[in-house]
Formats: sequence, structure tokens, C-alpha cells
Amino acid sequence: MKLSKFKYDLPKELIAKYPEESRDGSRLMVIDRKNQKIEHKRFSDIIDYFDDGDVFVFNDTRVFPALLYGYKEKTGAKIEVFLLRELNSEQRLWDVLVNPARKIRIGNKLYFGDGETLVAEVIDNTTSRGRTLRFLFDGNYAEFKKTLYGHGNTPVPSYIGRGPEPDDEHRYQTIFADKEGAVAAPTAGLHFSKILLKKFEIKGIKTVPITLHVGLGSFRSIDVEDLTKHKMDSEQIFISETTCNIVNDAKEQRKRVCAIGSTVLRTLESSVSTQGFLKPYVGWTNKFIFPPYIPGVPSALVTNFHLPYSIPLMSACAFGGFRTIMEAYELAKQENYRFGTYGDAMLII
Repeated sequence: MKLSKFKYDLPKELIAKYPEESRDGSRLMVIDRKNQKIEHKRFSDIIDYFDDGDVFVFNDTRVFPALLYGYKEKTGAKIEVFLLRELNSEQRLWDVLVNPARKIRIGNKLYFGDGETLVAEVIDNTTSRGRTLRFLFDGNYAEFKKTLYGHGNTPVPSYIGRGPEPDDEHRYQTIFADKEGAVAAPTAGLHFSKILLKKFEIKGIKTVPITLHVGLGSFRSIDVEDLTKHKMDSEQIFISETTCNIVNDAKEQRKRVCAIGSTVLRTLESSVSTQGFLKPYVGWTNKFIFPPYIPGVPSALVTNFHLPYSIPLMSACAFGGFRTIMEAYELAKQENYRFGTYGDAMLII
């Protein structure tokens, strides 16, 4: 499968700048693979496609304020720093992306806010855009984390065409968010409301967590035409024994197991037995799912409408079939569905 296969024209006006007023008020395109049928619904209607004993698997990662705005010493040039991963808590070392990268060199100092409470020094160039920063801070770890996050902003994706706003602190976080560690939201989960989950409970539909701390691996651009040559950045995952038992029981009873988003799909497929059952796991994954990969654990997938060339788009195509999903995207454009993080959703059954 080639990268160029995932190109399609996306009008900018179809990229959602803001979420719907209610979480479950977005539109929902339902793709029935068996009957080759497409329906147009509201997300709250998703409950109609599931029954007692079916299982939804969600990602309980929590997004932290990973976007910092600072300036370079001497020149005062504005610098955007995107925190990726803490490397060493004692030494205050972090993997980051910086923009514009060309202005940053090893040894440069970066200042944030008033330039007195938070300063960082560039100590390594890890990738073409990435850097390792050492934050220079005299207080204890709790004080440092409070100061760091106090300067941080919600890391809404730049492609939506605006910077972070106060409401994003709440809306760019799923209601499942629990374990801190993500630099981007698992967007399919943004559509679920507490009211909808209560309806699930009443109907007997189960919800269970996994954790994938979304990092560079999920949204890094691919720069090779042959997708087999792309190497995913590793992301930390957790799958509990309790989740495995519930998922596997559902599979044995031929109930539906629905992955809420491509991060859940990747996590489930990172620890699966040869018989298609889920195994407990704590560690890292660099699983890259693209056609013609056939997922073994989930039988349904909730996902957003993703941008051209994106890894989540490739995962959706692997699950739903390349031609089926790409044709559905063209239909979504005709029907004015909203694309991206704050856009509408797709259910593939």
C-alpha cells in the first residue's frame, strides 16, 4: 500500500474549528460492511446498533497542557514548544518538538512567561524537528510540574486554524480521561457524553478501558511512499486483566466489541493471541495498522473523519476496507460532514 493512495481533496471549510454544543450531538455516518449500506444519523443514535452484552473499549488517557509559547535568549524570537514525553523527572529532561526548528541550536536558552519562573536549555537535537530540553528550575518536582503546566496550553491541532481557547481545556478531553500522559486527545472518545453512557448501562452495554498515551506516533507525518518502510514512534500502553476478561467473554459469546478510535484499535491489536483474544500488557507499542491488515480483536470501530495521508485514516481503511472508506469520505464531503478532531464521527460495523 502506497502513501499516495490516501490523498484526497479536503476543503478547508469542512475542517471543524469547534466541537458541537453537546458531545453526542455530532453527526454519525454508519457503515454496514456486510450489507454495503450507509446511514446518516446523530451520534446519540449509536446505541441503536448495539445490544446487551456488547462491549465498548475506550482510551482513558488524559491530555496534559503540552503546548508552550516562549522566546529565545538574546534575539527574542518567538518559539513554540510542544512537550512530547518526560525523560527524567530528577533532571527535568523532556522530549519536545520546536517550531520553527531552524532557529534552535544546542546550548540555546528558551524563556517562558516572564522569563524568570521557567527557563529551558536545549541539550540535544533528537530528530529533524525534535529536541531534548533541560528545564532549569530550583524548586521541588511538584512545584516544577505546577509551574510547567501553568505555562502550558491545551494542544489543539494547528490544522483547525486557531489557537487554544479556554473552552478547549474541557472539550479537548474525553469524559473517560483519567491517566495523564497524552499530548493529543483520542478524538473518537470526544463524542461520548455521561447521558449516553448511562443509556449504555441501562441497555446492558459494557464499557472498559485501555490506555494509550497519545504521542508523536499517532500524528507524525509519513515521509515514505512505501508504507511498509514507515517506522512508528513507540507509545506507552496498558491493558488490564479485567478488560481482557470482559472483551474475551464478549467475543466467546459472539457479542460485538467496539473500539472507540484508532488508538484503541492499535492497543488491542498490539496484544492479541493467535486465536484473536486479548492479552494483558504493560509496555510500549509501535504498531502501524494500514491496509491490508485485518484486525483480530474488535468487530466494530468508532472513528472521526481524518485528514489526508493521516495514520488514523489508514487505520480506518484497514478496518473498513480501503475502497469502502475512501468512497465514504467522498460521500461525507458531499453531505458536508465536519472533518478533524472536532468533527463528526463514523461507525463501522
